[in-house]
Amino acid sequence: MSLRKPLIVAISLFCFFLAGQAQKINLEFNSPNHIYRKGEAIVVKARMDSSLKDSLHVKIVKNNTQVIREQSFAASSGEIIVFNRSFGESCSVIVKASSGDEKISLGALVAPQALKPGAPRPSDFKAYWDTQKKQLAELPLKANMAKVELPEGNTSYACFDTELNCPGPKPARGYFAKPTSAKAHSLPIVLLVHAAGVKGSWCRSNAAEAMRYAQMGRGALCFDLNAHGMLNGQPDEYYDNLEQGELKEYWLHGVENRDSIYFRGMYLRLLRTLDFLTQQPEWDGKRILVIGESQGGGQALAAAGLDKRVSAVVATVPAMCDWGGVIAGRKSGWPQPMESKGNTPEIRQTLPYFDTAQILKGSKATLVVEVGLIDGTCPSTSIYAAINQAKGKKIIYPVPYRSHPWPEEPFRKNWDQTVSAAKNAFIETYLK
Repeated sequence: MSLRKPLIVAISLFCFFLAGQAQKINLEFNSPNHIYRKGEAIVVKARMDSSLKDSLHVKIVKNNTQVIREQSFAASSGEIIVFNRSFGESCSVIVKASSGDEKISLGALVAPQALKPGAPRPSDFKAYWDTQKKQLAELPLKANMAKVELPEGNTSYACFDTELNCPGPKPARGYFAKPTSAKAHSLPIVLLVHAAGVKGSWCRSNAAEAMRYAQMGRGALCFDLNAHGMLNGQPDEYYDNLEQGELKEYWLHGVENRDSIYFRGMYLRLLRTLDFLTQQPEWDGKRILVIGESQGGGQALAAAGLDKRVSAVVATVPAMCDWGGVIAGRKSGWPQPMESKGNTPEIRQTLPYFDTAQILKGSKATLVVEVGLIDGTCPSTSIYAAINQAKGKKIIYPVPYRSHPWPEEPFRKNWDQTVSAAKNAFIETYLK
């Protein structure tokens, strides 16, 4: 299916906001949704507040790394055309404008629906993952579950500090929460996965988050999974030591070998957790929703590609997309392994087995994906190269003003009311 229609629907929620920002530099693109066809001119006008006396400096960046124009304009209270050019290939364009301490960046995309992975899919891709799944299935599932104390009087739900054995180097660990009196085959599954890092609060499983989603709709089976098989609820020193020791730069561990790369264990823990959840008698047999941001977004996409039971994903600025993008002249998705470790034959051979741009091929899960058009950590082109491989329904939110972190003012209120609200509404509706 063409992505142009859902792109326009999504972006129309907030595109009106961009030209009228209450700030000292405004940028206006001639396409209100910031999505262009090949050969269509991208025209960008700038307007400066009269209080700005410094010149306006503009830098245009293609595919996150290629500076294609840099120019200064005299201070003006009128409109200035700072860019007017078309492109014959799919790419991203970021316009950065500054005057003194004031600055703004907005992004656009050319024919994103035509983006493809930068590296080929290995001929034995399916055979490799079939073998990994077989080894996982041959290990009898064992779950160690310790009940978490809930506030007095809360007997309608239960929460467990849970450990699941796994053939990878670490077990899967997290918090599992559910209603206590749900009928068989009545509840959806929610799997929460986390952003990159080790010791930050955003990296650790959280019993309160598992409980929050377990109480949505008519109840859910929710597992909040940490990415690393870490113990839950430990002193800060435990996580500090992991981050500085065993898990230091874990994202580059073993990138030369498909059987030792760190992401193999991460993905196997995902699959093990899904096996555990689907064995719960309350599962309705239909709905499995995986939610994550950044590294968590990449895990969510990987889950949709590796397990056909996953029915929906909400992935915010997902990582681990199109690691071969650098081969095609584009910046690849976090953690940019080839940019960091080198474009060696061993790395080129290993990465495609764990790249969501390869893993998602043929997935029929519904994908709800937020894309930051000025994101330098998880570039927009890398995300589209991945999600274009899926065959299911796609609801895409390309956000012209979003870099990798959550948007700040003056854009935050708009993002809260449109993009964030729309994603939350999807989750709430899906779990009813």
